[in-house]
Amino acid sequence: MGQTKLASTRQRTTPFLKWAGGKGQLLDRLRPFYPLRRNYNRYFEPFLGGGAVFFDLSPENAVLSDRNSELIIAYKMVRDDVDGVIAQLQFHAREHRRKPAKHYEEVRSTAPSTLSELERAARLIYLNKTCYNGLYRVNRDGMFNVPPGRNKNPNICNEKNLLASSNVLQGVQLQAIDFRESLGKARGNDFIYLDPPYHSSGRTSTFTAYTEDGFTEENQVELAKLFSILDSKGCRLLLSNSDSPRVRNLYSEYNMLSLKASRLITCIPSKRGTKVTELLITNYEIQTNSDATTPIA
Repeated sequence: MGQTKLASTRQRTTPFLKWAGGKGQLLDRLRPFYPLRRNYNRYFEPFLGGGAVFFDLSPENAVLSDRNSELIIAYKMVRDDVDGVIAQLQFHAREHRRKPAKHYEEVRSTAPSTLSELERAARLIYLNKTCYNGLYRVNRDGMFNVPPGRNKNPNICNEKNLLASSNVLQGVQLQAIDFRESLGKARGNDFIYLDPPYHSSGRTSTFTAYTEDGFTEENQVELAKLFSILDSKGCRLLLSNSDSPRVRNLYSEYNMLSLKASRLITCIPSKRGTKVTELLITNYEIQTNSDATTPIA
């Protein structure tokens, strides 16, 4: 299983991938709105990305999914063979030090379908650590097409973080499926965190090319309908999205709170670091959790 180095206890950790829209910078502000752990059964996150909220909560009973199959393979390999992932990344780190531009292009141009799942996991993590601004983007053929980054000394193999991530992922269900299929499995008293590609109010305001087919306006409407269905089932729902009139209209009957966040990953360098307004939407009363800055019991 490749888990000989894992710790015996679970603890909160940080994502092993950088991801567009990741919530790492907002965790201190999100924690007060997590429901108490004793008040829900399973944790669902159907738009997994970097998984910042999952790693922050570190729930033992979790169902994680994403349409991005390469992403889910990476999570599975970190869960099931973290030693193998580390060995592969150490190889990439050595090759990157010797010939960064050449090795990057060789790895980027390799079709994932020609690799083992272990090699695919290491490929994605390596590209994530060395590409431009940590952006994940694919073309219509599903091939990664981000240019190399400018970091002269990227931390390609963060062994400590990978081991901690693997520990938290033990026992977690991971599936490369659509959000509709994933949410169809939720039941009353499950806690669901929804962090879809954000609704776009302009041509450059939001990036959604995580998979070759993107995330559409129709998908946003479908998600809002599912939110209502899950609410009627008794699920606890927390959703992040852009603060736009359209989103406010779709979720008008629910609780909303505006948050300011910095745009860390964008295709436009001049917009990086600018403040944007996000919405937190819940179907339960928004109350401050007194234990918000510590793991929730």
